[in-house]
Amino acid sequence: MKLYNSVGPNPRVVTMFIAEKGIDIETIEVDIMSGENRQEAYLKKNPGGQSPALEMANGEILSEITPICDYLDEKFPANSLMGETLEEKAQTRMWCRRIDIKITEPMANGFRFGEGIDLFKDRMACFPESSADLKALAQDGLKWLDALLSDEFICGQRFSLADVHLFCFLDFFAGMGQPVNPELKNVSRWMEAMRQRPSVEASIHPSMRG
Repeated sequence: MKLYNSVGPNPRVVTMFIAEKGIDIETIEVDIMSGENRQEAYLKKNPGGQSPALEMANGEILSEITPICDYLDEKFPANSLMGETLEEKAQTRMWCRRIDIKITEPMANGFRFGEGIDLFKDRMACFPESSADLKALAQDGLKWLDALLSDEFICGQRFSLADVHLFCFLDFFAGMGQPVNPELKNVSRWMEAMRQRPSVEASIHPSMRG
């Protein structure tokens, strides 16, 4: 297997997931800042042009972070981050989807249409007038989550992909004009606990190290 990796919250979700699982996968860096992911060689592998992408042993390509992590969890079942039972797996996927819809997708698009518009304007339709509203929508999602986050992790007492997913996005965009509101006590507590996990340091992209 090969993981096509780059800087950014999406690929970091997968690299942190891999670190938590303790598995070893060959990694190939893709320079998204220079547009390598939009060149023919990469698009032949992944027509969507996004990162990360996982080349499986049969040569087929998986993209999108939840399917990649789902596949890796099934292939390397020890220390599951999806869940041990059908019910736990369904709960994990439910929370990943909720996080996507309510928080990380509007957060990411708020950045793409705002601070990141020079990078994305030639790659996708961008709506700069929507940036502030999307960021506000993401903050509303975090407020909603804060009221529900009474346990140690998003899925109660069970650490899961949902925690990895949300942390990687909040950590990235905190430095891009979308910090976590300190009044959100449960989310702030959860963030501080997450920062203590060894996988956080292990998943920092080489280009982001000092």
